[in-house]
Amino acid sequence: MAMPSAGSRVSMSMAGSNRIARKEWKIAKFSSGELMGVKLRSLPSQKGIRNHSNSNRQTVCMSLTADVAAGAKLKDLEANKRDAKTVAAIILGGGAGTRLFPLTKRRAKPAVPIGGAYRLIDVPMSNCINSGINKVYILTQFNSASLNRHLARAYNFGSGVNFGDGYVEVLAATQTSGDEGKRWFQGTADAVRQFGWLFEDQRSKDIEDVLILSGDHLYRMDYLDFIQSHRQSGADISISCLPMDDSRASDFGLMKIDDTGRVLFFNEKPKGEDLKAMAVDTTVLGLSREEAEKKPYIASMGVYIFKKEILLNLLRWRFPTANDFGSEIIPASAKEFNIKAYLFNDYWEDIGTIRSFFEANLALTEHPPRFSFYDAEKPMYTSRRNLPPSKIDNSKVVDSIISHGSFLNNCLIEHSVVGIRSRINSNVHLKGTVLWVFVPQLILCKLISTTMMQDTVMLGADYYETEAEVASLLAEGGVPIGIGDNTKIKECIIDKNARIGKNVIISNSEGVQEADRSSDGFYIRSGITVILKNSTIKDGSVI
Repeated sequence: MAMPSAGSRVSMSMAGSNRIARKEWKIAKFSSGELMGVKLRSLPSQKGIRNHSNSNRQTVCMSLTADVAAGAKLKDLEANKRDAKTVAAIILGGGAGTRLFPLTKRRAKPAVPIGGAYRLIDVPMSNCINSGINKVYILTQFNSASLNRHLARAYNFGSGVNFGDGYVEVLAATQTSGDEGKRWFQGTADAVRQFGWLFEDQRSKDIEDVLILSGDHLYRMDYLDFIQSHRQSGADISISCLPMDDSRASDFGLMKIDDTGRVLFFNEKPKGEDLKAMAVDTTVLGLSREEAEKKPYIASMGVYIFKKEILLNLLRWRFPTANDFGSEIIPASAKEFNIKAYLFNDYWEDIGTIRSFFEANLALTEHPPRFSFYDAEKPMYTSRRNLPPSKIDNSKVVDSIISHGSFLNNCLIEHSVVGIRSRINSNVHLKGTVLWVFVPQLILCKLISTTMMQDTVMLGADYYETEAEVASLLAEGGVPIGIGDNTKIKECIIDKNARIGKNVIISNSEGVQEADRSSDGFYIRSGITVILKNSTIKDGSVI
């Protein structure tokens, strides 16, 4: 017997002397499994069958073939629901990033460094790669130069990431002919609308669903599970959501769902009785009864899946003037379209403010961390830099992350994140600090003599200064890139290429919440001191 493939016509041969008349054989050969089963039940009465016992054996044999065919069809159907080749992802580059200012003064939000060695755009890009989604668009508008540069370095065909027959394309805001074409992106939906013609292109003919992602969130997610749920439910739109407890729920836009998980309506940051009215039974989405009682609310993550045709219809015809997905199109669509909620019960953080950025970075140093970049099966990708290992001399590092290409000399680093190519000199104490140093070419940043750094995020440097350059600067009374001797830093973000001199104290001891001291090289945002990119903090300064 030949085993049939799903959707194929079934042909069979009879052993021995058991024969079916030519007319009846044609019926069996070209029938579906169901019709074939009906025909098999009538076989004993046909003249072509000589004994009843043989016919029973043949009936069982052919019935099994029909079951295999049905099983194969079901298997193919399930595989199609997880087929990443029929999905395109759009990553939104974000707006002006005013809440993340001054980190967004010269860069787009997705280009902001995170975790010492990554950028925020690496999160959705890595999730797409790990989910097998190889057709990715990134929409950009504000301060996109460094983002474009990073994407070109990290996700080109020579980077080691294989996109097969897919692509990664940056779609920058542009102007076209006509009055409408003179507008820049007015919001998330308008940005997608302006490039909607791409989904009518020949290479998009196989695209069935469009995944909409944000470029400034921190999480690890298998989008194929989300896609499978979307397709199995028959939804027009699916929204990934987080279960929330009372303490955080009023900070988010909440959804009300029925007992099938269908979204009924939305309420933006409700409080009091309005908040209580948004409570739902989250066991519907898969939570245990105990956890559902603790987290009776669901909040949108800003991660959506649309059927391609539904998306184009909404943008062009149903809501042609709506500019935003989260506040306009999706809430207005709830009554007309089948919108389903998909539960994501794992770590997720919106890196939208200085405070959330600072806390998310320092949370990486916890034991165990709520989120980790270390996952062998689902790694986070970024650009290749070919930097040497960090060198640490006579220093103490406690609950911290030290990125590659850094130099630490006789310093104390506590509960901090030190970015690539960082240089910390003697007697420096960093505590609760995030330092970003990104150097694409020659020189390593160094952390030097008993410097203390606590609760600090240091972003690193874009280049190394040679020993000769450092010596020349010091001889002229200048300040090299990095942190000088005998400096104490606490609760601070140090942007790239910053020069912090000797005997400096940065602690915001007066508890100032907001301050613009850009002329002196820093801001204070939400009580956190932010040292500006390329700025200089002179020897002996106290902040």
